[in-house]
Amino acid sequence: MRTKAIVIGIVAVATTGSGVLGQTSSAPRTPAASSGWSVPRLADGRPDLQGVWENNSATPLERPRELANTPRLTEAEVEAMRRKAGTVFGPESDAVFGDALYLALLDENRPRQLGATGTYSSNWLPDRFFEPRTSLIESPANGRLPPITPENARLRASRATVPVERPASAADLSLQDRCISYGVPDLFAAYMSLYRIVQAPDVVAIEMEKIHDVRVVPLDSRRALPASFTHYMGDARGRWEGDTLVVETANFHPAGNYMGGLFRQSDANLKLTERFTLVGPDTLRYEFTVNDPTVWTAPWTAAIYWQRARAEIYEYACHEGNYSLRGMLSGARADEAAAR
Repeated sequence: MRTKAIVIGIVAVATTGSGVLGQTSSAPRTPAASSGWSVPRLADGRPDLQGVWENNSATPLERPRELANTPRLTEAEVEAMRRKAGTVFGPESDAVFGDALYLALLDENRPRQLGATGTYSSNWLPDRFFEPRTSLIESPANGRLPPITPENARLRASRATVPVERPASAADLSLQDRCISYGVPDLFAAYMSLYRIVQAPDVVAIEMEKIHDVRVVPLDSRRALPASFTHYMGDARGRWEGDTLVVETANFHPAGNYMGGLFRQSDANLKLTERFTLVGPDTLRYEFTVNDPTVWTAPWTAAIYWQRARAEIYEYACHEGNYSLRGMLSGARADEAAAR
């Protein structure tokens, strides 16, 4: 049964909204909306996935509790959500990241600021789009992550009891703060969420805007690396299944994989299966299955519709411009001196 309070709130906005924010846009196009379209192909007959793609979806990874029995919104509800975003989040409001925008619209509250000083304005963020789906997760059918394992629950609980120490060096800070890796799959929409795909007959390269990581995926029959060789982005091998590029990745680094910075952290036992399929002239369906038996009690699958970008990927000089790292370490030393 649809949650009545949510629907009433959305419909009211649909009739009273004062405008559409530049932070919202249409849902991705699908084959049904692209009549006469056919898959473009390279000289070898494979689909041409090349170009720059972006993930600016407003859809949260997990289905919100308020929409537990609503896997899809009606078109009217989608339009109402879009209009509501236009009234709640203006260009000069604090930036809203990841799932926070969608959840704030359901709660009818602005999300809390990130720290006492807030963040930069929404004017610096790309447009977001809304769609009927209420979660990126498609399996399990409830749109929620499976429960974590008892072992992983104990591990998280033990970590939560460890006092947070001031960082003694850069090695004590997160992989993102250190400009090392945001991990894969990248679930953080509308924040440096551009991807460039380049194809050759025996290899595909996938460049990520964040920290300008590049995943080089062999498509030939070369063997996977031994399990003792680990990498923050894992060891990937690809193949074609019809018109779908399938990439299987293992051998992740034991330091953890933050999946784009959302801190839904998998571990070294992650087996990631990704599927890249063109579904329209400007839309690529990016589907991935996470199988990590020491973190979650069951595999889970999600899908994001990437849109063809109208922009280029520019150098993300993270290390060169990482002034905040020095600031965080200086602040830690200042706190220690003040506590003496």
